[in-house]
Amino acid sequence: MGFNVRQIQPTPNPNAMKFVLDGAISSQPISFLNAEQAAGHPLAEKLFSVQGVSHVMLLGDFVTIGKRPEAKWSQINESIKRVLELAN
Repeated sequence: MGFNVRQIQPTPNPNAMKFVLDGAISSQPISFLNAEQAAGHPLAEKLFSVQGVSHVMLLGDFVTIGKRPEAKWSQINESIKRVLELAN
């Protein structure tokens, strides 16, 4: 059972978005600054498989995704939502 994304909210950083979920994903903050740090964490690994993702932070009922400056949100938002919906 995955997570439904209730909202996608901008952050002060134009290269980061907050994906608000319908349930808790982590009780403690977990940050991954690159794909190598995500090794062994199945959800983070899948999020980094989305082209353009540069960092991931999980906390409470949201995920903050950072993208590379050249990536476009319009190209990656749906992929991020799919990964979260299929999370188990």
